[in-house]
Amino acid sequence: MNEFGTIDGALDEILVNLAGLVLRLSKPDLTRTPAARHALVLSVHQYSVCAARSTDPRVHELKGQLEETLKPSLRVAVRDGAKVPQAKVQ
Repeated sequence: MNEFGTIDGALDEILVNLAGLVLRLSKPDLTRTPAARHALVLSVHQYSVCAARSTDPRVHELKGQLEETLKPSLRVAVRDGAKVPQAKVQ
Protein backbone atom coordinates (compact mmCIF):
# COMPACT_ATOMS: atom_id res chain seq x y z
CA MET A 1 0.00 0.00 0.00
CA ASN A 2 2.94 2.35 0.64
CA GLU A 3 3.90 2.06 -3.03
CA PHE A 4 0.50 3.44 -4.03
CA GLY A 5 0.98 6.41 -1.72
CA THR A 6 4.36 7.10 -3.29
CA ILE A 7 2.92 6.89 -6.80
CA ASP A 8 -0.05 9.05 -5.79
CA GLY A 9 2.27 11.70 -4.36
CA ALA A 10 4.43 11.66 -7.48
CA LEU A 11 1.37 12.06 -9.70
CA ASP A 12 0.19 15.01 -7.60
CA GLU A 13 3.60 16.68 -8.04
CA ILE A 14 3.41 16.12 -11.79
CA LEU A 15 -0.09 17.65 -11.85
CA VAL A 16 1.10 20.69 -9.89
CA ASN A 17 3.99 21.20 -12.33
CA LEU A 18 1.73 20.67 -15.33
CA ALA A 19 -0.75 23.24 -14.03
CA GLY A 20 2.08 25.75 -13.73
CA LEU A 21 2.99 25.21 -17.37
CA VAL A 22 -0.58 25.53 -18.58
CA LEU A 23 -1.11 28.67 -16.48
CA ARG A 24 1.95 30.28 -18.08
CA LEU A 25 0.65 29.34 -21.52
CA SER A 26 -2.82 30.71 -20.77
CA LYS A 27 -1.73 34.34 -20.93
CA PRO A 28 -3.81 36.38 -23.41
CA ASP A 29 -0.79 37.27 -25.54
CA LEU A 30 -0.17 33.54 -26.11
CA THR A 31 -3.78 32.53 -26.79
CA ARG A 32 -4.76 35.07 -29.44
CA THR A 33 -5.50 32.67 -32.26
CA PRO A 34 -8.50 30.33 -32.30
CA ALA A 35 -6.13 27.35 -32.54
CA ALA A 36 -4.18 28.44 -29.45
CA ARG A 37 -7.41 29.06 -27.53
CA HIS A 38 -8.71 25.63 -28.53
CA ALA A 39 -5.45 24.02 -27.38
CA LEU A 40 -5.83 25.79 -24.02
CA VAL A 41 -9.40 24.53 -23.64
CA LEU A 42 -8.28 20.97 -24.37
CA SER A 43 -5.38 21.24 -21.92
CA VAL A 44 -7.56 22.59 -19.12
CA HIS A 45 -10.17 19.91 -19.74
CA GLN A 46 -7.59 17.11 -19.68
CA TYR A 47 -6.04 18.54 -16.51
CA SER A 48 -9.48 18.62 -14.88
CA VAL A 49 -10.07 14.98 -15.77
CA CYS A 50 -6.74 13.96 -14.23
CA ALA A 51 -7.18 16.20 -11.17
CA ALA A 52 -10.63 14.81 -10.36
CA ARG A 53 -9.17 11.79 -8.57
CA SER A 54 -6.49 13.67 -6.67
CA THR A 55 -6.78 14.27 -2.94
CA ASP A 56 -4.12 17.00 -2.98
CA PRO A 57 -5.71 20.42 -2.27
CA ARG A 58 -3.04 22.15 -4.40
CA VAL A 59 -4.20 20.21 -7.45
CA HIS A 60 -7.81 21.26 -6.88
CA GLU A 61 -6.83 24.91 -6.30
CA LEU A 62 -4.85 24.92 -9.54
CA LYS A 63 -7.75 23.25 -11.34
CA GLY A 64 -9.95 26.17 -10.30
CA GLN A 65 -7.35 28.68 -11.46
CA LEU A 66 -7.06 26.95 -14.82
CA GLU A 67 -10.83 26.88 -15.27
CA GLU A 68 -10.90 30.63 -14.56
CA THR A 69 -8.57 31.21 -17.52
CA LEU A 70 -11.30 29.94 -19.83
CA LYS A 71 -13.81 32.55 -18.71
CA PRO A 72 -13.87 35.68 -20.85
CA SER A 73 -12.31 38.79 -19.38
CA LEU A 74 -14.78 41.58 -18.77
CA ARG A 75 -14.20 45.27 -19.06
CA VAL A 76 -16.48 48.04 -17.94
CA ALA A 77 -17.85 50.49 -20.49
CA VAL A 78 -20.16 53.40 -19.89
CA ARG A 79 -23.31 53.78 -21.97
CA ASP A 80 -25.58 56.73 -21.27
CA GLY A 81 -23.94 57.23 -17.88
CA ALA A 82 -24.49 53.62 -16.76
CA LYS A 83 -21.72 51.05 -16.48
CA VAL A 84 -22.17 48.12 -18.83
CA PRO A 85 -19.89 45.05 -18.56
CA GLN A 86 -18.51 43.88 -21.88
CA ALA A 87 -16.42 40.92 -22.93
CA LYS A 88 -12.83 41.96 -23.49
CA VAL A 89 -11.69 41.45 -27.05
CA GLN A 90 -8.44 39.52 -27.25
